[in-house]
Amino acid sequence: MTQTRGRIFDDFARLMTDAAGVAEGARREVETLAKTQLERVLATMDVVSREEFEAVKDMAAKARDENDKLAARIAALEAKLQSGA
Repeated sequence: MTQTRGRIFDDFARLMTDAAGVAEGARREVETLAKTQLERVLATMDVVSREEFEAVKDMAAKARDENDKLAARIAALEAKLQSGA
């Protein structure tokens, strides 16, 4: 009787191990399908890459700095015209 009980527990443990393996495989498959679908959706959208975003962000910062310099220069020129007139 003890040997039969041990065998039942061994069979049950093997069954649970196999079920866990199947669940892990299913999880990986669902994860892969979701990733593939998300990549497909993003490919159809008009989304920029991180590199493109960073490049445009840098260009905007440079343009903003240039704009500030030009605004200060115009203000100085206008002040000079006001004092000279």
